[in-house]
Amino acid sequence: MSVTSPSSEVSKNPSAGARTSRHLSVLFFLALLAGVIYVGISIYSDVSGHAMSPLHWTVVATLAAALLIALGFEFVNGFHDTANAVATVIYTHSLSPTVAVILSGLCNFLGVLLSSGAVAFGVVALLPIDLVLHGHPSTGFAMVFALLLSAIAWNLLTWWKGIPASSSHTLIGSMIGVGIANAMINHGSLNGVNWGQAIKIGYSLLFSPFIGFVFAGLMLLALRLMVRNKALYEAPRDGMPPPMWIRSLLIASSSGVAFAHGSNDGQKGMGLIMMILVSLIPATYALDRYSTQHDLPAFASSAYEVSHIINGDTLPDLSQPADQILREYLRNHHETPDVVPALGVLTGRIHAQIAALESLESLSDDQVNDIRDDMYITSEAIRMMSGSDTFKAQFEGHSGEALNGLKAHIDSTIKFIPLWVKVVTALALGLGTVVGWKRVVHTVGEKIGKSRMTYAQGLSAQTVAMATIGAADILGLPVSTTHVLSSGVAGTMAANRSGLQWGTLRNLALTWVLTLPATILLAGGMFWLFLQL
Repeated sequence: MSVTSPSSEVSKNPSAGARTSRHLSVLFFLALLAGVIYVGISIYSDVSGHAMSPLHWTVVATLAAALLIALGFEFVNGFHDTANAVATVIYTHSLSPTVAVILSGLCNFLGVLLSSGAVAFGVVALLPIDLVLHGHPSTGFAMVFALLLSAIAWNLLTWWKGIPASSSHTLIGSMIGVGIANAMINHGSLNGVNWGQAIKIGYSLLFSPFIGFVFAGLMLLALRLMVRNKALYEAPRDGMPPPMWIRSLLIASSSGVAFAHGSNDGQKGMGLIMMILVSLIPATYALDRYSTQHDLPAFASSAYEVSHIINGDTLPDLSQPADQILREYLRNHHETPDVVPALGVLTGRIHAQIAALESLESLSDDQVNDIRDDMYITSEAIRMMSGSDTFKAQFEGHSGEALNGLKAHIDSTIKFIPLWVKVVTALALGLGTVVGWKRVVHTVGEKIGKSRMTYAQGLSAQTVAMATIGAADILGLPVSTTHVLSSGVAGTMAANRSGLQWGTLRNLALTWVLTLPATILLAGGMFWLFLQL
């Protein structure tokens, strides 16, 4: 059976195709230019809003390079994951490629803007505590460039081969690689890696493809029982759009996948950008000085209450400084008798720092770094302790509520994402889709099953992908749009007894297996190399 390219309607009219290509190119570069100007104006406005000396040119150059690479990762992400959102509507001729990618970009944009941010900081929590806290600038630079460059390299390689690889998998592998390298260099062990968070995220990446496979197949079977219209189960005709009601369903589900992708995958890029901003311009981005301004008295009161619950009115005799005890606890997860009293001391210190302020604007650069470190350590220690049975027994009822209340105050102060970060992340995803959708569309539409994908199969795969990604976003877990949608298509092929192209599935599985070890080695090696420079 001959297969027509998704863009066959354009290719039949060379002049129309050329005009469409020129228009897309103009729109692409205008959007790119607008994004660059918007980023520059936003950062200038944020920085000039604080009483600080002008940024040194080396900081500006490093910041520009880091942001360019971070947005480059989201751009390449668009090659893979966002292209999956438009694969079905383009392949079934429900929308032209131009309209499909623009609609997908808009839905991604809305998904990013309306996202909670939980996934962004959940991914960042993979990094060792030493790399997240304020430290030597060279270490921060090595971390950022190593994990971003390794992730981009692997994404480009798999895209070039036309394999729908997972950008989530790639980024997480890079973060683990940097964490392992940092732990081995500084501690001679693997204690610095947040294995608990890695395992939690690993489960979501492991099981989401199986969820896509099973539930997409079940949805197809359910459609066969409930909807008897034969048109739904036909393969796309060359150049012919499906009936309007089928077309509407496919467009709606595709838009839902794009929105869910933006709300989940887009957050990974936002987390990276915030990590860069906090590392390079902590005076501006380490604390959310505006949204927490009116909450300062309540924040200080919450910190005092927790400190008093733990230690009363006396300071405990600790073997080490409180922050050092909690750093060790976060690094090796070993509970010692000093851990809880150290938490009380640190919350007391946060109370003293906050209570003495009329405004966060009055903090110096060094004070910003110190208080953010204390807050981050406290928040992560509370999060980790909440999984301990001993800790749960010690903090029940009002005590537990007070502790969670303090964590909420801290997280709202240090885990925030400015609007412009969301906007440029969404823009990078959308532009990546415009450039790189064709290779992935061809694989999803024609290389997973032995027969051409029907409208019902595309609808089932997209609906399950949308629901799975949306649920993961609510839970604050990253999942792979690529794996969920591709496995969903495979599940519908199996349920339809259409046959599977095992060569393609073997390549997908091999890429899925190799992504983590490849990016771990690549990112770890780059991190070590950059530290030597």
